[in-house]
Amino acid sequence: MRTHDRLPLAVSIGALALIAITYVVNAMDRLVFPTLLAHVDAEYGFSLAAGGFLATIFTLGLGIGGIPGAYLFVHRSRKFVAISGIVIYSACTILTCFSFGFYDMALYRAISGVGEAFQNAAIFTMAGAYFSQNRTFAFGVLNLAYALGSFIGPRWGGHLLSDSGSWRLPLVIYGLLGFGGAALLQVLVSRKFSEESVQDDYSKGTSEAHIPNRLINRNTVLVTLASAGGGLAAYGYLGLYPTFLRNELNFSVEAAGAAASMYGAGACTGIVCGYIADRVNQKWLTIGTLVALNAAGYAIFNLATTPQSQSVLSFIEGAAFSGFLFVNNYSLMQRSVRSPIIGRASGLMLAAINLPAAFSGYMMAKLVTAFGWSTAALLQMSLLLIIPTIGMFFFDPAQTSRVTGKD
Repeated sequence: MRTHDRLPLAVSIGALALIAITYVVNAMDRLVFPTLLAHVDAEYGFSLAAGGFLATIFTLGLGIGGIPGAYLFVHRSRKFVAISGIVIYSACTILTCFSFGFYDMALYRAISGVGEAFQNAAIFTMAGAYFSQNRTFAFGVLNLAYALGSFIGPRWGGHLLSDSGSWRLPLVIYGLLGFGGAALLQVLVSRKFSEESVQDDYSKGTSEAHIPNRLINRNTVLVTLASAGGGLAAYGYLGLYPTFLRNELNFSVEAAGAAASMYGAGACTGIVCGYIADRVNQKWLTIGTLVALNAAGYAIFNLATTPQSQSVLSFIEGAAFSGFLFVNNYSLMQRSVRSPIIGRASGLMLAAINLPAAFSGYMMAKLVTAFGWSTAALLQMSLLLIIPTIGMFFFDPAQTSRVTGKD
């Protein structure tokens, strides 16, 4: 759908804020489960590897659901895809509470990821199309919402668990909040915002002849590699970090939840990344954040032992991966293709981050079992990132759609 009568600025900003609020709940759903994992493992008798698998298997759904979710835009509106996604993951979050065992819980977690993928691809395509001249900044706003949810989810979930003694209560509350967000999106977000075409901006004279006319090209392959490496490292941390704090460093459930929530605080830097990335050579941001992610991942599991130092490093981890790598690479992926296929580029980005990440918790747990936390972190969170870091040196900014800034 192409709209020629754009909304007043205040209305379009309000629409962006509303879809961002629904993304807060998405992040709360996503990040609370690792905080509850020790209690889930104890009740069901799951091993460390099984728990790690459950903590990150939702990313399999995210990876699988991203590309078909993007292709749904051909037949359905972005608004429909976003609402469908919210309903799917909210229902599965509540169903997790009624699991009989490992297999049905894994199924609910994986399907919840499919719902998250639908919402993610839809709202990032909405924001990228409507605010195409300031795309990365718009993504930074959405990532700020994700950051707030990442901060609130583990912390509030830890308090609810501590006060009630039930790991199910946070999941029920978060699921109900998701249904409420879907209703608000349906009623309050105009199709003039959700279905805007990025082509409107290019029809004013900006050529795309310098951008490869295909989804798979050198730049998208390099961004995929960098995103996959970052996802394996970061989700290995996300899936087992509270377990590491509880079992290895003997933190209380509230102290572990507080440290884990600092990841969300770090992700708030996404809006800073958005401002910077629209003005500089984005490939160097990706290279720098991969280096920072490498250092932070190693230090978390090898050097820091106090709640204060863990909170600082958790903040850095969130800033490096969610604040900078995710926001910058999402923008780079869309800017590396022509405007008619940015929806598919969104799906490819979700697959790149999340398909490898789906097994990151299991992989990390097996490495921990075999070598201990220290060596496992060195292998998965440091050495793993060397190849994608080198690969990004071959990224060609001249084959991207930079409407502002310079490369």
